[in-house]
Amino acid sequence: PARAPQDGRPDGHWHVDSVDAVIGQEVPGPPVPGGAWETGCALVRQYEFADPSIIRAAYRGDAELEGRDMLLEGRFFGLRFYLGVRVTRLIDETRDADGAPERVWGWSYQTLQGHLEEGRLNYEVIKNLATGRVTFRVSGYSRRAPIANPIVRWGFLVFGRWTQRRFYLAIQRRLRNLVQAAEHGAPLPAPTAGADGVVLAPSGATPHPLERLARAWLHPGR
Repeated sequence: PARAPQDGRPDGHWHVDSVDAVIGQEVPGPPVPGGAWETGCALVRQYEFADPSIIRAAYRGDAELEGRDMLLEGRFFGLRFYLGVRVTRLIDETRDADGAPERVWGWSYQTLQGHLEEGRLNYEVIKNLATGRVTFRVSGYSRRAPIANPIVRWGFLVFGRWTQRRFYLAIQRRLRNLVQAAEHGAPLPAPTAGADGVVLAPSGATPHPLERLARAWLHPGR
């Protein structure tokens, strides 16, 4: 729910989204070991579904998933925006959906102060136990956060919603492609942790050149 106004600022308009994409097919019944549902869950756990051309994540590899703080690096036409989020909920349940049981696993994060948006996103891998269909659902609510920089504020007003929708489509396409590749024998990608224990996700993501220079200065010889 929207929180009460603070400092006289009205709540503003919330975008409420729920977008599904089919990522695989199994036989009806419980999830198949090593099948599309389990593969999807493994990839979602590690933020491997992210499209590195749009967003990347840094987090402590030894941190539990629930309660994990993540620093997201949003990428937009050569610009970089650093956005903090915290994982606030794990989802691991079997639920009824219009009379058909579904096996669901996933997690939610909420934005932290300094993010360009306020809100929460849920990532769920869902198997319909009656049909065997496996889907990836992105849902949640969001609105523009207070942005002091007028240029960034104007840019978000123009491009924010378009970028958000582009993000939804990109992560669903990437997860579907990774699950289908795994079904054909491709190894599952996995992000790796650096010497400082910080994981960059998805796999293949590299630090910004200025970040590499900063690390070299702070930790010479590493």
